[in-house]
Amino acid sequence: MGFHSFRSPYDWSRIDPYRRGAEQCPGGLVDLSVGSPVDPVPRSVKEALAAAADDGQARGYPKTTGDGLLRQAATDWFRRRRGVDPDAIGADLVPTVGSKEAVALMASLLHLGPGDRVVQPRVSYPTYAIGTQLAGAQVTTVDDPADTDSWMNLPGVRAIWINSPGNPSGRIIDRAGLAKIVRAARSIGATVLSDECYALLDWSEPDQVGRNAQIPASPCILESEVCGGDASGILCLYSMSKQSNMAGYRAALVAGDAQLVKAMTAYRKQVGLIVPGPVQRAMRAALEDGEAVRVQRNIYARRLHALDEALSSYGYDAVMPQGGLYIWAPARSGDCWADMADLSRLGILASPGEFYGDGHYLRFSSTITDEQLELALGRLRSAA
Repeated sequence: MGFHSFRSPYDWSRIDPYRRGAEQCPGGLVDLSVGSPVDPVPRSVKEALAAAADDGQARGYPKTTGDGLLRQAATDWFRRRRGVDPDAIGADLVPTVGSKEAVALMASLLHLGPGDRVVQPRVSYPTYAIGTQLAGAQVTTVDDPADTDSWMNLPGVRAIWINSPGNPSGRIIDRAGLAKIVRAARSIGATVLSDECYALLDWSEPDQVGRNAQIPASPCILESEVCGGDASGILCLYSMSKQSNMAGYRAALVAGDAQLVKAMTAYRKQVGLIVPGPVQRAMRAALEDGEAVRVQRNIYARRLHALDEALSSYGYDAVMPQGGLYIWAPARSGDCWADMADLSRLGILASPGEFYGDGHYLRFSSTITDEQLELALGRLRSAA
């Protein structure tokens, strides 16, 4: 499998000068740059973790495939929240140590290498490209993977990354677009890799009223309407980091083509990529606690709407995203780094669009406390 060298503009040390400048502002820094959750972990998750701290899964070696309780909870979650019956479509699943390691290792675990091509959105999460480069394969970017004519006739295409809702843009690919991608990938023998970690943060549809009402979710690549009732050649990634503030737990999973999952799991066993037993129990609680997800959704929706309004008043062409945690806005100056300097004088740190593939944009995160949000809103409005 071996690691090759990688090249990426995704280097957070490059924003340190802007961070230091923002820290000099009266009242200190407001950091809108990183999508790291700041709100409390749900009580159900903390209690599950504590209860499992000294059980058999903690004292002994946990299962790479996930214990039976987690596997059942994940299967039930796909049926309940995503409209997917994993058993009916020939899908299996495996928990991963956060979604980033799953993304970064995916091309290598699929045995891709020199001569192989992996397609991804031009504007996207940087680790897709880094993972492809680590495998020695070629990165090919396209404006829209749903425009299958842009990639399906290229030589050597072995995998296609999609991300819906997308980071940083928040764009959601509809079912017709997803199905088109699946058909095109199958026609050339390529694997579809669908990163859906923001799936329950879909703002394109209004929430239903009531405690037991269904939480809106973006379309899943494993829905029968999309995949034709067959998980072959498809892998779906999901994370508890965003829906349940569990980034530090490193709790995620990959589901899809049972043969691909089985092959990847064999490597994961040997390398030791195993989610700790107590964390597996915490993952189960997170998947089962829909009310905690609803509460967190409401918090992010409120913050995003407020941030959208304040950025717009300051002069940004900002819009509420279709999904996810970020506002992706064109730089007022036309250059993300010039805007970074301007915002630092207000004590605000954003994320430069160059990190995600477009230096003419900035990404603003809603993963800040309400107190920090109020500081940001006041500074943007007063400077408008």
